[in-house]
Amino acid sequence: MQDKASSFFSLFASTSTLICCALPALFVSLGAGASFASLIGVFPFLIVLSQYKVAISLFALAMIVLAGIVNYRTARMPCPADPELGRACLTTRKRSQKIYNISVAIFLFASIFTYIVPNFI
Repeated sequence: MQDKASSFFSLFASTSTLICCALPALFVSLGAGASFASLIGVFPFLIVLSQYKVAISLFALAMIVLAGIVNYRTARMPCPADPELGRACLTTRKRSQKIYNISVAIFLFASIFTYIVPNFI
């Protein structure tokens, strides 16, 4: 249960990085600055989030590292001997690993569009 919760928390943290930082960079790099301006009009909290993008990114990185450690440790723990509980344990581990991998992918995408791509534009 702990590894599933940490994976969902890392997914939330990486998604917040995507929303605060990568989404604006992606819109501007695609030439959709006017669309982003109207998005800011609807969701003005995006400006505040963008002001703290380094802190949000570092927090997301810390949560992803923590979730990775928890996933690594729990993946090596034995599952229950009961066949039904054992299947549930293995299913939960696979889901948790998928959620973690999605979190890492979102974080990498957000980080690339936030910190690397603007240097080339």
